[in-house]
Amino acid sequence: MITAGLIHWILNTLNITVHIRDVCVFLAPTFSGLTSISTFLLTRELWNQGAGLLAACFIAIVPGYISRSVAGSFDNEGIAIFALQFTYYLWVKSVKTGSVFWTMCCCLSYFYMVSAWGGYVFIINLIPLHVFVLLLMQRYSKRVYIAYSTFYIVGLILSMQIPFVGFQPIRTSEHMAAAGVFALLQAYAFLQYLRDRLTKQEFQTLFFLGVSLAAGAVFLSVIYLTYTGYIAPWSGRFYSLWDTGYAKIHIPIIASVSEHQPTTWVSFFFDLHILVCTFPAGLWFCIKNINDERVFVALYAISAVYFAGVMVRLMLTLTPVVCMLSAIAFSNVFEHYLGDDLKRENPPVEDSSDEDDKRNPGNLYDKAGKVRKHVTEQEKTEEGLGPNIKSIVTMLMLMLLMMFAVHCTWVTSNAYSSPSVVLASYNHDGTRNILDDFREAYFWLRQNTDEHARVMSWWDYGYQIAGMANRTTLVDNNTWNNSHIALVGKAMSSNETAAYKIMRTLDVDYVLVIFGGVIGYSGDDINKFLWMVRIAEGEHPKDIRESDYFTPQGEFRVDKAGSPTLLNCLMYKMSYYRFGEMQLDFRTPPGFDRTRNAEIGNKDIKFKHLEEAFTSEHWLVRIYKVKAPDNRETLDHKPRVTNIFPKQKYLSKKATKRLTPCCLSHHGEAGGHRAIRGLWPMLRVPYLPTGAKRRGGETWSTAAPHSHDPEPTSQAPNSASSCRQREGSPAHGARVRGMHWSSLSKRLFQVCTRVLTSTVPAKSQGQSKTALSTTTARGFAMPEPEPG
Repeated sequence: MITAGLIHWILNTLNITVHIRDVCVFLAPTFSGLTSISTFLLTRELWNQGAGLLAACFIAIVPGYISRSVAGSFDNEGIAIFALQFTYYLWVKSVKTGSVFWTMCCCLSYFYMVSAWGGYVFIINLIPLHVFVLLLMQRYSKRVYIAYSTFYIVGLILSMQIPFVGFQPIRTSEHMAAAGVFALLQAYAFLQYLRDRLTKQEFQTLFFLGVSLAAGAVFLSVIYLTYTGYIAPWSGRFYSLWDTGYAKIHIPIIASVSEHQPTTWVSFFFDLHILVCTFPAGLWFCIKNINDERVFVALYAISAVYFAGVMVRLMLTLTPVVCMLSAIAFSNVFEHYLGDDLKRENPPVEDSSDEDDKRNPGNLYDKAGKVRKHVTEQEKTEEGLGPNIKSIVTMLMLMLLMMFAVHCTWVTSNAYSSPSVVLASYNHDGTRNILDDFREAYFWLRQNTDEHARVMSWWDYGYQIAGMANRTTLVDNNTWNNSHIALVGKAMSSNETAAYKIMRTLDVDYVLVIFGGVIGYSGDDINKFLWMVRIAEGEHPKDIRESDYFTPQGEFRVDKAGSPTLLNCLMYKMSYYRFGEMQLDFRTPPGFDRTRNAEIGNKDIKFKHLEEAFTSEHWLVRIYKVKAPDNRETLDHKPRVTNIFPKQKYLSKKATKRLTPCCLSHHGEAGGHRAIRGLWPMLRVPYLPTGAKRRGGETWSTAAPHSHDPEPTSQAPNSASSCRQREGSPAHGARVRGMHWSSLSKRLFQVCTRVLTSTVPAKSQGQSKTALSTTTARGFAMPEPEPG
């Protein structure tokens, strides 16, 4: 981003108005051209200009590098390969000349590489390896000492200025090899100094004693610093390069990345084509004519081949050296079969480096690697090759190069030109279909969700959701927070109820899943589901177990024979919701998954806490909305009980005497229930003393009857109207409202209890009929005070 911003600022300073988006789109192709130039310079230092020209042509079109350098590929690798190749070129130049100037330039290039890509660890380990092998081959020189000592000290200081690197160069195991080689180089130089000033016997004694003490001290120091935690061990990503099964067992999130899978032979041919077969010949030519810089390229090739075999992603680091060595091989063949006549006319001249040594006696370049070419009898006979053989070999080489160019063009147009969010398919007649479900779903998210909505999905789609939908995601492609990713995996692997609790904890609003069962897309979330389970099991082993998602026979199946845990987990339900009702064609039953080639086992899928919000045209992207929690817990439905209390047909004489006629009903049980309904509002309305004020200043009116109370009528004293008349009178209102709340509630409780529990004989009930209790204007019934 700093590079793109700097280019944008420079162009606008020069009055070249360019949008920052255009700079980002064309940044990778621009640096691809710079990579070709740096590859030409490096190959020229290793061999000659002809090989450098071929290497530049190869790396310009090879699929292994063009996959990271197409327009629109705004990633670290787009500029990192240029920084890698340019740093190697400056290092080789430093070793050949022993110049501090070139070494300082190499340090600056290394500083840019550190700021651009975390793969700078490859440089800081390969250059020390080169120096160490030179010491073992007894090719030590002052040039090597000056170059590496300057590079290590200045490069170490510069790399520590990068914020995300910090003190890692002195506190992590990935950088300890460089420090060890630096100490070894200083000790070797000191021994060379003593060797010129001591006798042979003294030197041998001092050598064995000093080496033993130094090796023991270094070994114990490293163990102590590692044990105390000052030096961090190898990170899981780097440790998995040496132990290929480590990541799958201990850190499954590293093994879950498709780019971290082992490379197949098909991938080698797909990305490199004919260069796979020709670069071993170039490596043999370099080893045959070995010198200091060719030792470096040999180590570069061997290490890159190993790392590319471990991880598909590291094919990117193998591609440049393969292009260089293949260019050396083709260059030798063309020189041998096309330069015979030229050699015959012009005798061989001395090497330019020898001329420089004669002109400059102080040149430090080591001539140990230069071997005089002697013309053998076989070469003399080969000089007389006929024109037919030369033409045939030349045509074969040109045909190979032509096929390589065609392959690179086809791979680039079909595999690496389409963006990852747009899929393409071909019909039987060759027509092309564009599947734009990703952008359709991201546009829906942008337009139909709140700006602060949080989307839960697997980490593969984090950058796309954040960039294209402009919504917050829980996890993304950075994958730095392993525990958070494991929590998302646990939610996807759990049942809906357990997953809902996790989603409420994470404040999730929407859940996005990728489903390829309709179109046969193999990169969907069901195929990635086992990695979610493994990552979740690493952090939550008590809740998630991978074995629960397999059948007793150890199979991972989505049909009826699948594990019940799998058929009821959240990921399965979100992927196959309403899919059981869909019949794709007449040859398959409803709910047939084209990706897994199986009929799903759970077709009756219903959600309690989620609801479907959006499904794309081809069902590739499905979005679900998380329901908000209810205000109170929902109760299970139970049949209504109408008869709660036993029937009360009789009231005792004692109870009849205590109760007033207004409180009992002559209608039996129904009347008692109506009396309770009339008494119930009294329990809810607070009562204040006479003349007291409510909140807000409203005064209780106790002197006059309520406006809607009926006028007194001449009816029997036991009638309902007479009860209303007495309740509406001023004296009755004052008496009721002047009662204390506690005494009133206590009396109401006694009345209710007597109404529901008392019994009277039939004759008593007939002799003392009670009128139906009526309600006052406020909706409650008051009992008449007993006479006397």
